[in-house]
Amino acid sequence: MAEEDSNAEGFMIEPKSGSEELAGYVQQKFIDVESSRKDEEERWLDAYRQYRGLYGPETQFTSTEKSQVFIKVTKTKVLAAYGQITDVLFAGQRFPIGIEATRIPEGVEEAVHFDPKAPEELLEDLSKTYGFAGDGREVPPGATEQTMRDLYVGNLKEELQPIEDKLKPGYGKTPTAQTISPAQEAAKKMEKLILDQLEESSASKHLRSTAFEMALFGTGILKGPFALEKEYPNWSEEGEYVPVVKTVPKVENVSIWNFYPDSDAKNMDECEFIIQRHRLSHSELRALKKRPYFKDDAIDDCIGMGTNYVRKWWETDLEDYRNSFNVDRFEVLEFWGNLDKDMAEEAGLDIPKEFDDVDTLQVNCWVCHNTILRLVINPFTPKRIPYCASPFELNPYSFFGVGLAENMSDTQSLMNGFMRMAVDNAVLSGNLVFEIDETNMVPGQDLSVYPGKVFRRQGGAPGQSLFGTKYPNVSQENMMMFDKARSIADDATGIPSYSHGQTGVQGTGRTAAGISMLMGAAQLSIKSVVKNIDDYLLQPLGEAFYAFNMQFNFDPQAKGDLEVKSRGTESLMKNEVRSQRLLQLLQISNNPSLAAFVKLPVVLRELAKSMDLDADKLINDEREAYIQAEIIKAAGEGMQGQQQETAQGLNPQDPSGGGAGNIGVGNAPIPEEPGFSGTDQPQGAPPQMPPDLGGMQ
Repeated sequence: MAEEDSNAEGFMIEPKSGSEELAGYVQQKFIDVESSRKDEEERWLDAYRQYRGLYGPETQFTSTEKSQVFIKVTKTKVLAAYGQITDVLFAGQRFPIGIEATRIPEGVEEAVHFDPKAPEELLEDLSKTYGFAGDGREVPPGATEQTMRDLYVGNLKEELQPIEDKLKPGYGKTPTAQTISPAQEAAKKMEKLILDQLEESSASKHLRSTAFEMALFGTGILKGPFALEKEYPNWSEEGEYVPVVKTVPKVENVSIWNFYPDSDAKNMDECEFIIQRHRLSHSELRALKKRPYFKDDAIDDCIGMGTNYVRKWWETDLEDYRNSFNVDRFEVLEFWGNLDKDMAEEAGLDIPKEFDDVDTLQVNCWVCHNTILRLVINPFTPKRIPYCASPFELNPYSFFGVGLAENMSDTQSLMNGFMRMAVDNAVLSGNLVFEIDETNMVPGQDLSVYPGKVFRRQGGAPGQSLFGTKYPNVSQENMMMFDKARSIADDATGIPSYSHGQTGVQGTGRTAAGISMLMGAAQLSIKSVVKNIDDYLLQPLGEAFYAFNMQFNFDPQAKGDLEVKSRGTESLMKNEVRSQRLLQLLQISNNPSLAAFVKLPVVLRELAKSMDLDADKLINDEREAYIQAEIIKAAGEGMQGQQQETAQGLNPQDPSGGGAGNIGVGNAPIPEEPGFSGTDQPQGAPPQMPPDLGGMQ
């Protein structure tokens, strides 16, 4: 269990004994929201039963129904949808969030350039210091692009202002001009920072859990970012274990069953409050003491009162009807939302002067046993509740979306019914039904039938007193209806059976091209789902991380006028297709008239991403590319010189001139030039002599 910690000072509260009113307020809000979502819980429980293959109490079997088989097609569909979503989101093997500079960055130059081979007077100007000597910001003579990058990239406009007369905005138009884009550099740093933070918090794992509940229940919840003190292993030189504790942003999946939003809200933007229900053990509750602003005495009091967790009505089904009435756990409610300032003051909250003119505050409050464990003002600026909720299928009239299991609830019932009928009919038609004339049988004997059974007859014609009847087998018709219901389920869910391994595809669909077309069409059904993830989860999560880093100043050079890009839908295009199109673009750029319009570094990075490769590790930046180009140029010039020497009959590896080296191809003389001895020489002409080599004949 993880929790957010504020870095801001002055927001601390010491919970007091007189805070029962606030604790009761949170408890009452929880009761109201819980009762209002009863219908939603019934839908989710029905979806879970379909997934697990369990019949609910509303299903009544007749005495003639012997089979109670449950065909778990819902589970197959949910896992197929979950697999498609995760494949799309993580096609690039990275968390699908990116940071880019705004089209017109504010507070920073979009691009600046200088020419390291500029006239001397410009270099003299560049060598002049600004600020004060020794501040590390002097521009040395012959400064390079890397020098400018180290001094200015990532800094805002006020950092560039002292040298605006030396740095020219825009892109350099000379062949030797070096151009840097401070906004783009800041975007790269911010993106790398956020992706590192997400990887450190195992965000990909939590996003996958969220995607699963989306597919099954219709809504997935992700919490974050919130600050968490994380312990890193470290050993001193003497071998003593001295862990390093750092405050890092964290994300985690929150089960939909423990998430209680404002019942009047249709989305997170409309929520006045959110309550998360925690189920904590003794050790987990005691561990809260290590987190900032938790009251140790209040936690000890709660532990002394004993556990108070009571199972909800739906938890029995979720736990497979486990008959355990004693739950050794604590129920802790975490409240995020608006609170009347007077109530907060009465609860003991020390309110800073900056909030004197407001009537309500947004707070974070933890309650257990009607006791406040923690109460702080929401530390985030701008104020936000650190939760993201994404629907599988958007329901515009409810906070919670519609899941795949609900969409195929009726067809799942039909498939179960037809399959039970087919099984019962197969059993009935596979056995004889006996008819016995008891008037001709000896009374009192056992009429059960088994191999070797002997019946005693006292009258009537042979074979007339006992004979069997065979019922027709109509299970084939039942299976046809089953397949029809399955086809309807394909249409209802948008997940066709062939997308998750079901055979039976006919015609062109049996070819490789046909299968590719069918799979492409099947993936379109996931497009709206991934778009919902982009809009309702990835975009707000990325913006929250951006605001988090801007507020708490983790890396000043990563700050700038930037925007968040959710990249879930980017992967809807198959990587193979993206690679082919990028390669085509590279071919087009070979045209000299078009090459100047193609951003080759961007194309190369996108090509690497489409191949599931790490672009940062494989693609050089501008400085590295410049150095590599110079190395290649120098190597090329060296090879050219070697070829010229070889053409003159000189071996650079044989300074003696003995001719023992490699034989070069050289250049053939042209007819009528000195040294030509071919058959095309005019008859009667004197032989051409080789050129004068220092007077030697």
